[in-house]
Amino acid sequence: MMPTASPVESVPSMPAAPDAPAAPRLFDVFRDRLRARRYSPRTEEVYLLWVRRYIRFHRGRHPRTLDMPDLRDFLSQVARTGVAANTQNQALAAIKFLYTDVLEIPFSAPTDHLVAKRPHRLPVVLSREEAAEVLAEMRGTARLMTMLLYGSGLRLMECCRVRVKDLDLDRCELTVRHGKGGHDRRTMVPQAIVGPVRAHLDRWQERHRRDVASGGGYVELPDALRDKLGDGAARSFSWQWLFAASRTYVAPDGERRRHHVHESVLQREVARAARAAGLRKRVTCHTFRHSFATHLLEGGYDIRTVQELLGHRDVSTTMIYTHVLNRGGLGVTSPLDAPAAPRSPVPRRSASPRPPN
Repeated sequence: MMPTASPVESVPSMPAAPDAPAAPRLFDVFRDRLRARRYSPRTEEVYLLWVRRYIRFHRGRHPRTLDMPDLRDFLSQVARTGVAANTQNQALAAIKFLYTDVLEIPFSAPTDHLVAKRPHRLPVVLSREEAAEVLAEMRGTARLMTMLLYGSGLRLMECCRVRVKDLDLDRCELTVRHGKGGHDRRTMVPQAIVGPVRAHLDRWQERHRRDVASGGGYVELPDALRDKLGDGAARSFSWQWLFAASRTYVAPDGERRRHHVHESVLQREVARAARAAGLRKRVTCHTFRHSFATHLLEGGYDIRTVQELLGHRDVSTTMIYTHVLNRGGLGVTSPLDAPAAPRSPVPRRSASPRPPN
């Protein structure tokens, strides 16, 4: 090993020739490899954060000079901070990607024993009455987004990233693009929100017209669709975010664009509404997705249908909701709730007289 105290600058360990181009920085290569593997922008951001923490923990030493004991020490420090098992495993996945896909250096030993054991936890589920109480405490766009979380079973970021073109209100369908794992799927749009969504679209389209008239109205397009569809698509209303941010921003190329609503806005509003409703449960945006699945199963819908609506790859993931049904996973009635069978009266035996002392 070659310990060094200098910060990580580039991937190769050999110095470049004076007239050779500068070697790419480690983080630039790391980002390029993630994008080549089609990782999501959020995963890219989190993986880069973990690699930076890994290098900072070892006082700037290059990852080439580190090995299994150093990785074990870092993960032990991560575990001591009290993070969840999934977070610890995320740190391990980021560092494994660094070594296998960027540096192409295998560890001296397998890393299976470093995977944290994930505890089995049941999801928090609201009753229909509790969900209605939380929604009653919400207003405006946040309420409409929460109704979509509960009525369509969307994840938080799936709701934030819905585009206008993905809605088919005539058929009450919503197409989720690039969901978890990069997969598309279709789910329902509740009849109860068709009217509010149409009113929201009318208001949003009028604001978009004003943006275009003022020289803005652009939106970021996925992949290379900008080159394929042209500049007109970036300003068309159909490609706009359904829930757009209230403020615009200037992109590096000088275009004035609107991003979608930041997820933290809805997270704060849901937490506030749950407190205002007096709920003692820990209510998050994902709680409404759990409630969507549970209430469908309670209504007698097939678990395969629920799996398809949720976008689960394996039905075993959907089966967790059978353990939080009101009647239990097997429909078992508690013996305390079962009526006791009437017993026929038994004649009491007369007490025999006590003998005198």
